Amino acid sequence: MQVPQLSFWKRYHVLGISVTLLLVLLTVISAQLTGVDVGAFAKNSPQFLVILKQMQQPDWNYLSQIQKPLAQTIQMAVLGTTLGTILAVPFAFLAARNIVKNWWGRSLVRLGLSLIRTLPNLLLAALFVAIFGIGPMTGMITLAIFSFGMVSKLFYEIIETIDMGPVYALQTTGASLLQTIRIAMLPQLAGRFASDILYALEINVRASTVLGYLGAGGIGLDLQQSLDQFAYPQTAVIIIAIFVVVLIIDLISNLTRRHLQ
Repeated sequence: MQVPQLSFWKRYHVLGISVTLLLVLLTVISAQLTGVDVGAFAKNSPQFLVILKQMQQPDWNYLSQIQKPLAQTIQMAVLGTTLGTILAVPFAFLAARNIVKNWWGRSLVRLGLSLIRTLPNLLLAALFVAIFGIGPMTGMITLAIFSFGMVSKLFYEIIETIDMGPVYALQTTGASLLQTIRIAMLPQLAGRFASDILYALEINVRASTVLGYLGAGGIGLDLQQSLDQFAYPQTAVIIIAIFVVVLIIDLISNLTRRHLQ
């Protein structure tokens, strides 16, 4: 029995070693171009321990002052996710190749959705702060646009994976498009749609905290002020509150998605 001979490339793992060396080289070059100084990081690391020590005694009296902005953060995430999802549903059907057969029309919709997804949250927030001013409405609009771009992509990818048998069966009976979607598609899509909506909500709760730094409402503004004033006991309370809220939402979201699946 003849033993198969491995090629030189496979025997010595030339491809894997080459890719690894290339990644290491790119990492070193990127560090040099961006001015990353490992020595400075090690030198300033004791300062982090000093701040952490000051945060070991949270100012629990400050908790009553952040209840409103914390609730505002959650409301921004919920409203932004809801509005973005409502807008995403029709565009998701227009972008699905098994629904819209016209390549040019479908590609135009997908191009628009891709352009929206390329805009970072912070850029949108800065733009809307300049237009609408500081406040939670700015944050809500930012999260709605972000949710629209993300959820629409998730939705049309799900739509393209459904079983088209029931759809074709209804179409042969003369059912309209809306009837086909309601009877043959939505039963297949509802659970997976709900799972992706909850996933978007998780992301938006975290993102809404950061948006406050730009004046887009929520608890992020309080976090920035406490850091600027070196009020680290108050910072500790805000971080703990954010952590608890995100943890609870993640837990509820995971349990709900598991039930839907």
